[in-house]
Amino acid sequence: MGVNYTLSKKPLVEVIDVRPVHHGSCHCGSVTFSVKLPNGLVDPRRCNCSMCRRRGAIVASVPLRDLEVVEGQNVLSIYQFNTRTAKHYFCSRCGIYTHHQRRSDPTLYAFNIACLEGVDPFVLAKVPVYDGEDHPSDQNDR
Repeated sequence: MGVNYTLSKKPLVEVIDVRPVHHGSCHCGSVTFSVKLPNGLVDPRRCNCSMCRRRGAIVASVPLRDLEVVEGQNVLSIYQFNTRTAKHYFCSRCGIYTHHQRRSDPTLYAFNIACLEGVDPFVLAKVPVYDGEDHPSDQNDR
């Protein structure tokens, strides 16, 4: 009755090659976006804040002007919590997190690199985990 899963045989890499303008989408394809990546995926990472550790996405960041939602703006939903500075966007049809406007730097979008066409984030050999649990913006509250 059980399914026998095997480990991925894909080799691990230090860098994932992307196009200077790369396209991405949610799972169902209702939301599509383009992201300008002239320097590749800069600083791919995870975060251990209450939101990120639950979604488990590997993200990279770009200036707000470098991410454009091409289709599906009308099906994007937004989730905000705590200080309500960060804006987390996800497809209201399939539920996939595509990107968010960062709390630590609201001039940047972080985007889910797993949404990029042809990109498998799980081949990255090293993905640091940022300490969002002790977010710098919360230090004044202590």
